[in-house]
Amino acid sequence: MAYWVRIQYERQEYIVDLDHISAFVCAPNGRLTFWLPESASPIVINHQASPDDYYRVLNYITQLANHSLSGSWIRLLYDRSEYIIDLNRISTFCYSPNQKITFWLPDASIPIIITQLGDPEGYEKVRDFIYKKTGEVLS
Repeated sequence: MAYWVRIQYERQEYIVDLDHISAFVCAPNGRLTFWLPESASPIVINHQASPDDYYRVLNYITQLANHSLSGSWIRLLYDRSEYIIDLNRISTFCYSPNQKITFWLPDASIPIIITQLGDPEGYEKVRDFIYKKTGEVLS
């Protein structure tokens, strides 16, 4: 089911299906960022400049994070922001023996590096996802 929104950004109007977005970032300063699918173009909105757009996307993110049917959406605190990521859209995970997992956001090519010490809950969620999806155990 598509969730289309119209967003004004940098003097242009975008009509975006939010169901095709693979990751959202909520920064502490109130900015929301997501990347347009297959283009790596970021859309950054905030509640001061575009309150309607901001709350429309924020409402979608809240519903998504709270009611994800597939269980593949996770929340990670990373780089002083909250990332909401659909792990089903990640195609590569890199594991280091020092208990570090790296993966790249598909439409942004941004590496996300999580460690057991830095974010134990997020680390376990990603480990569990990898096991359930691939059968591979990260030790």
